Amino acid sequence: MESAAAPLAAPLSATLRRNATSLLLGHPWFDDVGLRLLKRYFFPLSRLWALAHPADGSLQQYRAALPSPSRLDNTAAIAQALSRFEARRATSAALDAAWEQVFFGPHDHPLSYREAIEQGRIAHRHAFNATRRHFWPLLDRDVPAVRLDIQTPEATAAVFRPALADLKPFTCPPARMPAVAVSRSVRSVGGIDTWVRFKSPSARLGDTVTARVSTPVGVPNPPTLIFGHGVCVEFDHWQGLVDEVGALVKGGIRVIRPEAPWHGRRAPSGYFGGERLIATFPMGLLDALTGAVQEWAVLAHWARTTSSGPIAFGGTSLGALTAQFAADRARDWQDDLKPKALFLITHCGHVSDAIQHGALARIWGGPEATAAKGWTEDLAAPYLGLLDPVRRPVVKPSAIVSVLGRRDVVTPFASGRAAIEDWCVPAENAFLLDRGHFSVPMTLLRETAPVRRFIEVMADVR
Repeated sequence: MESAAAPLAAPLSATLRRNATSLLLGHPWFDDVGLRLLKRYFFPLSRLWALAHPADGSLQQYRAALPSPSRLDNTAAIAQALSRFEARRATSAALDAAWEQVFFGPHDHPLSYREAIEQGRIAHRHAFNATRRHFWPLLDRDVPAVRLDIQTPEATAAVFRPALADLKPFTCPPARMPAVAVSRSVRSVGGIDTWVRFKSPSARLGDTVTARVSTPVGVPNPPTLIFGHGVCVEFDHWQGLVDEVGALVKGGIRVIRPEAPWHGRRAPSGYFGGERLIATFPMGLLDALTGAVQEWAVLAHWARTTSSGPIAFGGTSLGALTAQFAADRARDWQDDLKPKALFLITHCGHVSDAIQHGALARIWGGPEATAAKGWTEDLAAPYLGLLDPVRRPVVKPSAIVSVLGRRDVVTPFASGRAAIEDWCVPAENAFLLDRGHFSVPMTLLRETAPVRRFIEVMADVR
């Protein structure tokens, strides 16, 4: 990685805003409100927004795809929404193209210019994402939360039946690691940020993986945490999202945040970020998690070649499920790729507990749609069970830090608690908060004990 100036200090206003956000939203009431907002507004508006991508501004094409017959006569509202969508998309695409040349192109540019381009990229991408609000006049009960395309048991078996006998070919590191390109850098709070990218080793995915890397300054051979995000969370495309990365980097840990399959730069046209993973149950979930495990192996290899510090896996929600699954499959990997610690936030012990019984699954309409395709819980169980950490993580119990919400109904609390008890996670590493799925991360903005404990764990496993 090229040299760069000293890291940025967090502005006082940003610190005050984080604390105020935590004080306001870090309470159980926010979980019920959050679920209602997702159900009534975010997911349906995201569905209407995603329809605009392939329409390319065509009123006729968009009307033909609109799942709201009662809104077809609202031509003026549709035309206005598409016009605003396309204007923001054009600006965002122009900044993306400039960003590509500045960070991965053949010519170097001053740090100040790179930072201006990065600030412009994320600001205009945020504005483009926010054009969801312009589709508000088209909302009605006919708009689904996601465009379901449930795969049949026969189609799923054609791909994943061999995995029931031997999962290794679906989760093993590639025999030959793909080339990893590293971008030029910018300053971030507490460190220096770059991006890495490579071709996914998954034969089922095969697209380009991008990960943001936040590296502490003045720490030789820092430990590395590969940290996954939640479903439909596009951390590198919205401004103001909350996370724990800044505190971890300040604590001397390098954090690699890969974009999960079908999120961010990997979202296919016609889908919003993460939608395809949800919509194509169970194939999408199987493809995404087995593919992500292979991708994390590539990132672990890159981390090992660029630092001699220990490697850890972690994440929030979907990212935590990916991390614990990867830690299970890493038992079959070469020793230098195996994680030495885990940092899991709002996770559960079995994927099926979240996918079939969690609150988001009910919002997405999955149980009814899967039954209509011939799925039963007994029929799905062997496939979903492939994604569970059945052999226990490869790391020592004392190197697992878990944060759970007692009121979590998205990744159900009882399932997560049973998992950490089975793994014999010590009490000082288990943080059981009186919060739900969404108020837990809000609480962590000011309740930093779990982050501090994980930093201590990483110091011990060096």
